[in-house]
Amino acid sequence: MKEILEFLRDLENNNNREWFNSNKERYQKVLKTWYAFCESLIKEIGRFDEDIAPLTIKDCTYRIYRDTRFSKDKSPYKTHFGVFMAKGGKKSMHAGYYLHIGTGAGTEYPHAHMLASGNYCYDNKAVKILREDISDEWDTFSRNILGKANSMFVPDMEGALKRVPREFDSNAPYADWMRMKSFCLSAITDDSFLLEDNLAQRVAELFKTTKPFINYINRAVDFVKEEMKG
Repeated sequence: MKEILEFLRDLENNNNREWFNSNKERYQKVLKTWYAFCESLIKEIGRFDEDIAPLTIKDCTYRIYRDTRFSKDKSPYKTHFGVFMAKGGKKSMHAGYYLHIGTGAGTEYPHAHMLASGNYCYDNKAVKILREDISDEWDTFSRNILGKANSMFVPDMEGALKRVPREFDSNAPYADWMRMKSFCLSAITDDSFLLEDNLAQRVAELFKTTKPFINYINRAVDFVKEEMKG
């Protein structure tokens, strides 16, 4: 991971096509290392989640080139690598396991290094079901689902509503979950974590603790998908 971190930091300081083209060989070497790691991670997670085992690199990874058409930031390249392993692949709308390697400059996306379980984009029907299920089953959800996740993981409130929807009790212990639109647990890490030996196994062990959460979210996603088929 050291070479990947060094490349991303150099890219952040030289985010232009001239620098990137002159360092294309270095990028290709770093990308090969990243893909090899991702393959190991898919294999490790596939040991406890059979939906992940058949995934390929193409199913889970992203291009480094930014789409700048609708952005004020015209920097041509992303300064992070990400791998998202979800049932059916990254575009399936299912909850999954995401590892994000940034530059490590701070604790905010996209610079932070992060693990996340969930997704940031769900069908509105799935969001409605999840809010109803979590509020109705809060004791079970908090104890048997959230309680199983490693303490590193916390609810990600990015993009949440400012207020609790009126049909739910704003003073209830589940109130923050009612504000969510992207049901996700996230954990911020640092360089020392990424430089640990056997990183793929270590990351997989942490993600394994969030599998009950993934299953719970995907139950709603699958229900909506089946309903749409009918």
